[in-house]
Amino acid sequence: MNNRKHRGSDLRDFLQEEGLLEEIEARALKRAIALQLDALCKSQTISKSALAARMKTSRAAIDRLLDASNPSVTLLTLQKAAKVFKRKLKVELVEA
Repeated sequence: MNNRKHRGSDLRDFLQEEGLLEEIEARALKRAIALQLDALCKSQTISKSALAARMKTSRAAIDRLLDASNPSVTLLTLQKAAKVFKRKLKVELVEA
């Protein structure tokens, strides 16, 4: 007989119980944004240095923005990046 604490629960329940769900979701969202921005850079052949210049920021800031493992990013930085790619940033709060 298996007496595992989380038997029958899903991963989301487990992460919630462990107090990790919000952090994991934030990291997943940042990863998705970083991947999308990287794809836009590649499709439009924009280097990190060129992106930094267009956003009027440093190359180090671009490295952080495109680093999928770094969850820190500001809305202003995302807005600047969106503008470079002629995109609109959309942030919304949805029911949990």
